[in-house]
Amino acid sequence: MLDHISIPVADLERAAAFYDVVLETIGLVRRKQVPQGIGYGTEASAAPCFWLLERSARDLAQPGVGLHIAFHAPSRASVDLFHARAMQAGATDAGAPAPRPEYTQPFYGAFVRDLDGFKIEAVCRSNE
Repeated sequence: MLDHISIPVADLERAAAFYDVVLETIGLVRRKQVPQGIGYGTEASAAPCFWLLERSARDLAQPGVGLHIAFHAPSRASVDLFHARAMQAGATDAGAPAPRPEYTQPFYGAFVRDLDGFKIEAVCRSNE
């Protein structure tokens, strides 16, 4: 199950104007805004499930810089296992399992780059 996904955009304000209109039709609204990103989610959820992240033109389609996929993990132990197994299978570490206080809390996650260079993540949103 996915926790959230982000896509790279060249012009954040232009993309947000489009997604504000389009995503509202399926119940997603702006939930969080940071200098180079806007997160969308439901009114009932504090944590955005879809993000727009402003990137330079050279970063738009490159593996590992553009598309980022986060998978929901049921526990912190499963995040640890996700990271360990990915590393054993040849992934590159992009962030060891740890709490991430800068993200919507609670948040415990691990990041790796897969064999093609795409950044994937496992995230647990509980304190267990």
